[in-house]
Amino acid sequence: MALVEPVEEAVACIEDGDTVGIGGFVAVGIPEYVLNALGDRYEASGAPGDLTLYHPAAEGDRQGNGISHLVQDGMLERVIGSHWGFVPDLMEKVVAGEVEAYNLPFGAMDHLLRDTAAGKPGTITNVGLRTFVDPRQDGAKANDETTEDIVEVVTLDGEEYLFYHAQPIDVAIIRGTTADENGNLTMEREALTANMLATAQAAHNSGGTVIAQVERVTEAGSLSARDIDVPGVVVDTVVEAPPSEHKQTYGEDYSGAFSGEVRVPQDDDAEQAPLTERTVIARRAAMELVPDAVVNLGVGVPETIPVVASEGNISDEITQTVEAGPIGGSPSGGISFGTAVNHEALVTSPEQFDFYDGGGLDIGYLGMAQIDADGNINVSRFGSQLPGCGGFINITQNAEKVVFCGTLTTGGLEVDVGDGTLEIVSEGEGTKFVDEVEQITFSGDYAVETDQPIVYVTERAVFELSSDGLVLTEVAPGVDAETDVVDNMAFDPVVADDLAEMNPALFREEPMDLSEYVN
Repeated sequence: MALVEPVEEAVACIEDGDTVGIGGFVAVGIPEYVLNALGDRYEASGAPGDLTLYHPAAEGDRQGNGISHLVQDGMLERVIGSHWGFVPDLMEKVVAGEVEAYNLPFGAMDHLLRDTAAGKPGTITNVGLRTFVDPRQDGAKANDETTEDIVEVVTLDGEEYLFYHAQPIDVAIIRGTTADENGNLTMEREALTANMLATAQAAHNSGGTVIAQVERVTEAGSLSARDIDVPGVVVDTVVEAPPSEHKQTYGEDYSGAFSGEVRVPQDDDAEQAPLTERTVIARRAAMELVPDAVVNLGVGVPETIPVVASEGNISDEITQTVEAGPIGGSPSGGISFGTAVNHEALVTSPEQFDFYDGGGLDIGYLGMAQIDADGNINVSRFGSQLPGCGGFINITQNAEKVVFCGTLTTGGLEVDVGDGTLEIVSEGEGTKFVDEVEQITFSGDYAVETDQPIVYVTERAVFELSSDGLVLTEVAPGVDAETDVVDNMAFDPVVADDLAEMNPALFREEPMDLSEYVN
C-alpha cells in the first residue's frame, strides 16, 4: 500500500547521487509541487546533491518552474534530456559545462524508460543515425565535460542501428489526478497521460522509489480498474497537492477541452489567415498533402497549415497528431503545446513514438533553422543556444515524407505579397542556407539512402533533396532565381532543368483552393 505523505517527507527519500526521472511534457502535467519541495530541501540543507536528472521533455515554463527548481549549484551532476528550450537556466549550465549533459531524441528517451522497466540492456533503433546523436559525430554529448559513451552503433542483419544504454531510475516523480489509498492513479483531469507509467515502471523495476503528485486521494477500491493509468503496485508515495501547484498546464488551471471532458464548438466563421510570407509557405506546403494524411506539425510556420487547409477545402483530409499523445482534433500552441482539443484519442507518448518510429506518419511538417547543400538541417544548437532536438529526429527520420518550412533569410526580412507575385522589400540580414550546419539534427544523406522524399518550402523558392544535394525546383513569380534566391544562399544549389514558377494563387488575397492538389 502506498503511503500518503506530506511533500517534505516524500522528497526526503532522495539521496545524493540518485538518478531522478521526471514525468510530463514541457509545460503540461508537471509535478510542480514535488519539484518545488525538492528544490527547497536542497536550498535549505544542501542535499540531495550530485543528482542525475532524466527528463525527456523540457519540463518547465521559462519562468523558473518545473525542473528549474533543481537548477542550483551542486544539485545536478548530470542531465539527460531531449529539449531545454523551456528551462533556459539549465541550458546555460549545460553550455557552460557546469553539468554533464546528453541530448537524446524524445522518443528514444521514452522508449528507453520502457526498455529499462523491461530489464533490457537498452533500446535499439534507427532514430539518431547520421545525426549528432550518432557516436561517429557527437554521441549525443552536449559539452566537453561529458565523456561517457551511452550510445553506440550496432549492426543487425547487415543494417546499422543505434543502441541506447539503459538508464536505471532511482526515484521517479510523476503525477495524476486521483489516487486511492493503494496508490492506484487515474488521470481524468490531466491533458496528457504522457510517459507517467513508463517512468514509474522504470524506477520500480530498477529497485527505486515512485512519488506521485495528485489532486485528490480517495478510498481504496473506489476507482474503476479500467480507469487506472498507473497501478498502485509501482507507486510508493502519494502527495496531495494544492490547486495552485497542480495546474493542468503552466498556462491553464484546468480546461475540460484539454482533458477531453467537453468538445469545443467549431468556428465555421474563423478569420482568414492574413496574406504574409507565412501564409504563402503554409499554402505551398499544404500542396504536398495526400488524401487522409496523418501528420505532425512543428511549431512556427507549420502551425498555419491547418488554417490554410480549412480555407482550401481540405481540412477533412488531415488528421493531426502530437508527439505527446493526442490524435486528431486541434493541437494547442504556446505554453499549452502538447495538448489538443476535440481529439479523437489520447495515447501515451511512448505509444505515440511507436507509431511515429514505425512509419505511421504520412507527412511531417517541421521548421528549419539552418540548411546546408547536402540537405542537412539544424534546429538543436546555435552557439550558446542549445534548445535540443526534442521529438524532431523521431518525426523527420521516420515520416513517409517530410516538408520543411521557413523563410529563406532571417532577421529583418520584409516582403510584399499580392496580385499573384512576391516582392522582396527588405532582405533578411542572415541566410538559413549555410555552408555547414552547426549540428546535424536531420541527415540529408540518410534520407537519400532510405529514399525518403524531402521538400524545403520558403516564401520565394522550393527545393527538393536528391542524391546530388539540394535542388532548386520552383521560384516565386516576381522573384529572380539568381539574385533573389541563389545570391542569398551560402552555397550554389543544383538548379532543375525544368525550373518552374510557384503557383500565382499562393500569392493572392483570396483563399487558395487546395483540393485539386490532394490526390
